[in-house]
Amino acid sequence: MAYAPVNGIEVYYEVRGSGRPLVLLHGGVVTIDLTFGPLLEPLAAGRQVIAVEFQGHGHTAITDRPMTIEALAADVVALLDHLAIAEADLFGLSLGGLVAYAVALTAPDRVGRLIIASADAHRPPGRESVPISEDRLPTREDFEAMRDAYVAVAPEPERFAESAAMTSALVHEFPGWTAEQLKSLRAPTLLMFGDRDFWPLSDVAELFAMLPDAQLAMLPGTTHMGMTRRPRELLALITPFLDGP
Repeated sequence: MAYAPVNGIEVYYEVRGSGRPLVLLHGGVVTIDLTFGPLLEPLAAGRQVIAVEFQGHGHTAITDRPMTIEALAADVVALLDHLAIAEADLFGLSLGGLVAYAVALTAPDRVGRLIIASADAHRPPGRESVPISEDRLPTREDFEAMRDAYVAVAPEPERFAESAAMTSALVHEFPGWTAEQLKSLRAPTLLMFGDRDFWPLSDVAELFAMLPDAQLAMLPGTTHMGMTRRPRELLALITPFLDGP
């Protein structure tokens, strides 16, 4: 457990295991443990796992620096520089998935394989207006778990509402990437979505078709919040993808 001075802020990270680096990028308004808890030790059994907490999340303080996808991606690249890692695989969930896309598109030589869970990178006009049914949204218990996780570790635990508002604005206002940009993505990519996620299956299929070297896995009976609550299924997908030729 340590902090890295990157781009004017102190970014919290944890390292487990040894071998080829795998960087874990959590979702919005959550922490490393709340996103990846059951996956950390199994993943670290065969590789070096580096888990990051973004600006304004978990142990990493809220700062006056504007929070953008591009800034968070630059922090990840700067952390790799800090750790003297030339190339790593990335596994991002939701907000972390958007950041992983950004790293792979802006610094392709730093990314080996890319795992994206529950993050749609393509948002053409009108896509943001797709209605989401109540049974796909986070529950009151989900929000309470987010708040409790933040309060337990944040430098300023009383700022949870501010962190949540900043993150919500960031994710909802992010315009995504064009089809041309996504078609240029070089990294072999594993996309994972729940069949009860935020996006219709037709949108997921459209995204999958854009990526030149991608695999797609749909988890049945799984919402956005439920994705990493299925560690056995995720490990069965992730491990062969990372270990593949």
